[in-house]
Amino acid sequence: MKILVTGGGGFLGGAICRLLIARGYGVSSFSRQAHPALDALGVDQIQGDLADAAAVRAACADRDAVFHSAAKAGAWGAYADYHRANVVGTQIVLDACRAQGIARLVYTSTPSVTHRAGHAVEGSNEIDTPYGDPFRAAYPATKAIAERAVLKANDATLATVALRPRLIWGPGDPHLLPGLVARARAGRLRLIDGGANRIDTTFIDNAAQAHIDAFDQLWPGSVCSGKAYFISNGEPRPLREIVNALLCAADAPQVSASIPYRLAYGIGAVCEQAWRILPLRGEPPLTRFLAEQLATPHWYDISAAERDFGYRPHVSLDDGFARLAAACR
Repeated sequence: MKILVTGGGGFLGGAICRLLIARGYGVSSFSRQAHPALDALGVDQIQGDLADAAAVRAACADRDAVFHSAAKAGAWGAYADYHRANVVGTQIVLDACRAQGIARLVYTSTPSVTHRAGHAVEGSNEIDTPYGDPFRAAYPATKAIAERAVLKANDATLATVALRPRLIWGPGDPHLLPGLVARARAGRLRLIDGGANRIDTTFIDNAAQAHIDAFDQLWPGSVCSGKAYFISNGEPRPLREIVNALLCAADAPQVSASIPYRLAYGIGAVCEQAWRILPLRGEPPLTRFLAEQLATPHWYDISAAERDFGYRPHVSLDDGFARLAAACR
């Protein structure tokens, strides 16, 4: 079997590639740059831009299925850039699947497509959790548009499924952990309202396995086709506990200092204005969207994924923290 993984050089995309290679599949990756780690795995690398329809169509040639994990992520940036990568890019992937007769597409979405300002999510399932509106950041807004397009594309010739892994972390994490550690060591990390709100996270191996599990049960007319699923470790814990466990694994200072939500939200609003007006480089240290995410309970019912395609987290949070600590050492 021949598989294309968009964003195969990314944290999740690379983990998906490893599992597919372990099965003996022929795997190719489509991304903007080459990654030595994929060469070591034996992944065929194709460089290109998701917004280049001809390049994507060529990458999909002679493929049996596509895992579309490439995306522009973040809490800040021009809407047009997010739209180009996440909306236009996803539609081009869908069109390429049609053109090349590909029958299965596994799409990586995010629980942020359901984010609503100040709205706690505690054990909600996919049916009871509507899309967010309005969105305070371009990332969830464009991912929601893309997810809808993926699910709408599901039909008798192309089976699609969208997975929404929550806060992926683990060894090799280039996003969540480095940011936390840098802020903690600089003394710039704060909890909001004590960090008592419970949240879900997902260990990297579990996130990748969920994609393989969904793929195994995906075909036109299958029970999971045309649906979106929350994915996590299924172990919601207080945010402060998760953050400090990650910092401990990286041998970084623990965080106990906290600021009130209203202050955090106000700081986020001021940062957004400053970054727009001046403008300043990089992402603001805090935005309104991040303040809401950090202060609000967000954990989800993942029983639908278990029921429909057998997903079960094989690595517990505590085992994941131990593996991360070993990797950091």
